[in-house]
Amino acid sequence: MALSDLDPAERHRRIAATFTDRVRDAKAWDAPSPVPGWTARDVVGHLVEWFPPFLAAGAGVELPSGPSVHDDPVAAWQAHCDGVQALLDDPDTALRMLTNRHLGEVPLDQAIDRFYTSDVFMHTWDLARATGQDDQLDTDFCAVLLAGMEPIEEVIRSSGQYGLRVPTPADADAQTRLIGFIGRDPLWTPA
Repeated sequence: MALSDLDPAERHRRIAATFTDRVRDAKAWDAPSPVPGWTARDVVGHLVEWFPPFLAAGAGVELPSGPSVHDDPVAAWQAHCDGVQALLDDPDTALRMLTNRHLGEVPLDQAIDRFYTSDVFMHTWDLARATGQDDQLDTDFCAVLLAGMEPIEEVIRSSGQYGLRVPTPADADAQTRLIGFIGRDPLWTPA
């Protein structure tokens, strides 16, 4: 079944499993990443650190805390990932709302899916590139994300969460176009 056809809990399970594999196989945590100024450790730190306050402020949800990414990025990611998955696996999550001044009210499971799980998906490429691992993303899901993001490009860019679009060839595959759209050089490799 395609990633885009899954419910939020199962989509997170699959996307997070791929990211978890990259986390577990990473060896050089201080290696530069395609995100300017970030290391491989910072990619994991970003996901572990931005999302808990977003949930707490918008839905009153407190995720269990784990070790710091500085001390143990693998254990920090696993504790965080397990907490998010438990939240998505809880049937009551779909009945809760997340309220945000920029988004309004969104069902909690949909907010996690739209803003967090897609972030994990895209940062899988960053971590894989930084650590010399398989960086292939699901092509169909890349196309789905890109199709959803392109019409709201101005809003996305104004958020400050994405870099300037990197031009890609017109005939580039969906992954290359998505990576360029989010402000990464699809040809980036560690120096």
